[in-house]
This record gives sequence, C-alpha cells and structure tokens, in this order.
Amino acid sequence: QVQLVESGGGLVQPGGSLRLSCVASGLTYSIYSMSWYRQAPGKERELVATLSAANDRTNYADSVKGRFTISGDTAKNTVYLQMNSLKPEDTAVYYCNISARSQGARYKYWAQGTQVTVST
Repeated sequence: QVQLVESGGGLVQPGGSLRLSCVASGLTYSIYSMSWYRQAPGKERELVATLSAANDRTNYADSVKGRFTISGDTAKNTVYLQMNSLKPEDTAVYYCNISARSQGARYKYWAQGTQVTVST
C-alpha cells in the first residue's frame, strides 16, 4: 500500500519561509512527475508546482513564480516545496501528489495535506 506523508506546514509571518516535504512509502512503480497543490477555504484545489522526473523540468503557478521552488529525488520517493516571501494569500492546505506508471497504467497518489497559514 502506497502512503504519502507530508511535513513542514505551520504558521509563519508574511515574508517568512517554510519548506514542505513529502515522502512516499510502498511505491514500486516508476515516478514520472511530482507536484504540489493547494486549496484555500472556499476555493478549488489549484496546481502550485510540478516537477518532471524525466527531465527535471519545473512549472509553477503564476502566483508563486520566483518565490516557490519544487525539488525532488525519485530514488528516495521524496519531493520538497521551498516557499519564500510568503504572503497571506498563500494560506491553504497543501497537498503533495506523486504520479507513477507501470505497464501502461498510470497512478496518482495524494498525501493527507498540511496546513500553511501566513498571518501576523
């Protein structure tokens, strides 16, 4: 059974930094992408950042470009999100997602979510 465990969320003041981590256990398929999503109260879940395992290419939501950095290690089934210059509008539950494939089938795995609150 695949399990994703997140850590690193919490309360931070505007302008501060946090680093989220996500580790997958029990995963035997090949990872092809790792992503972070977030969902603020009353809003839909949105894609924050994606990292391609094939070429290390990254993509970011416009709202976080230049402030957030996604990185990962497929050998360790681990993905990180470094968040700098945090703003109150970054407050949300952040979800790690790992996508993997095996024999033509694709699988998406989700973590339980970690709360990030940016406030004075």
